[in-house]
Amino acid sequence: MRILVFQHLPIEHPGIFRSFFARDGHTLDVVEWDEGEVAPEDLRPWDALLVMGGPMDVWEEARLPWLALEKAAIRRWLDLGKPFLGVCLGHQLLAEAAVGVVGKMAGAEVGICEVARAPGVAADPLFAAQSERFPALQWHGAEVKALPPGAALLAVNDDGVIEAFRFGDCAWGVQYHVEVTEETVSEWATVPEYGAALESVLGVDGQARFERDAMEILPLLNQAAAEIYAAFMAVVERKRLG
Repeated sequence: MRILVFQHLPIEHPGIFRSFFARDGHTLDVVEWDEGEVAPEDLRPWDALLVMGGPMDVWEEARLPWLALEKAAIRRWLDLGKPFLGVCLGHQLLAEAAVGVVGKMAGAEVGICEVARAPGVAADPLFAAQSERFPALQWHGAEVKALPPGAALLAVNDDGVIEAFRFGDCAWGVQYHVEVTEETVSEWATVPEYGAALESVLGVDGQARFERDAMEILPLLNQAAAEIYAAFMAVVERKRLG
C-alpha cells in the first residue's frame, strides 16, 4: 500500500513505524512542509495519511504560511474518507482541520506521563486493545482544547488534557508520541524549541533523566506502537478493499 507522510522536521519522522512499513512492503511518500514541499492536489492514489509532529504551533500561519496549505490538504483527505493518523502536531492539525480548538497549555508536558483510556472506547479499532492506563512519551506545549463536532474522546491525562480522539470512522489523533525509538530523546533535544521546553519542565539535567526513563520503558512503548500500527493498517486494508 502507498502511505503519505506529512513531516515538519526531518528528524521528526514516523520513527518505529518506518520499520513496520518496510517489513510489510508498504511504500512511504514524504512531504516535508518545512522545506517548501507541498502536498499533491490529488490525494486519491494514497491509502493512508500520517501527519507527524513538529516544533511549530498550528496557529502560526503568519510566520509559516504553508500551515494553511497543510490544513487544506488535511481537509481534502478527510473528504476522501481514508484512514488518517496524526501524532502530536498532527493530532492538533486534525483537530483544527475538523473545526476543533487548539491552544497553548498552561505548562508544557514533557517526559514519561500516564495516559488513561476514556470510558466507552472498547469498540474503537485502535484503542480497544490499549490498557486502561499506560505510560506515554510527551513533548508538547499546546493541546486540543475542544474536540471537533462529533469526535469521540479516546484518552486523557491526569489533568484532563485530550490525549487521543477519533474523527469520523477512520481518522485518529494522538497527542503523545507512539513512534518512539531509542534515538528520539537525544535527537529531539537538539531542536531549540524542544530543548527549551525540556529544560523548563525537567531542569538543566532533565535530558539525561528523560533518556533513561524512555529507555527503561522503550519495549513497552514499542509494543504499544506495534499494536496501534496493526490495528490502523487493518482499517487501511478494509477501506482499500471497500
